Amino acid sequence: MSSPLTGLKVPDFELPSTGKRIFRLSAQSGHPLVVYFYPKDNTPGCTAEGQEFRDLHSEFAGLGCAIYGISRDGMASHEAFKAKMSFPFDLLSDEDEVACGMFGVLKTKNMYGRQVRGIERSTFVIDSAGVVRREWRGVKVAGHAREVLEFVQTL
Repeated sequence: MSSPLTGLKVPDFELPSTGKRIFRLSAQSGHPLVVYFYPKDNTPGCTAEGQEFRDLHSEFAGLGCAIYGISRDGMASHEAFKAKMSFPFDLLSDEDEVACGMFGVLKTKNMYGRQVRGIERSTFVIDSAGVVRREWRGVKVAGHAREVLEFVQTL
């Protein structure tokens, strides 16, 4: 099953990162990375997803693979969420929806009978040359991080 971004090089972008840093995609070349988009800090599904990536972080790191979580939350929210959950990876703030637009993760959803625009939980594995090797959209959290790790092991 081929997806829209698989096989394409991701254009360079930069976003504010936890730890008062700036993430720049081009600075990540030379190793694979996992970029996962999630709707909102401190919500049950997003917390569980981050915890799965946290718990497998050493295995990803052993493969030379970095992990970054992205949502539209601001930096203060990200810093607090990262600290509360002891995430060993950085969270990126996309308040202006730069990366969300590039990766096509914004969707209209129904929440409590209202139409709202939000992030569809999605994960992308980008190889050392900046090319998307695999993508998952509409992610179900349970077991997802393990599935991503198993794919990274094949690179």
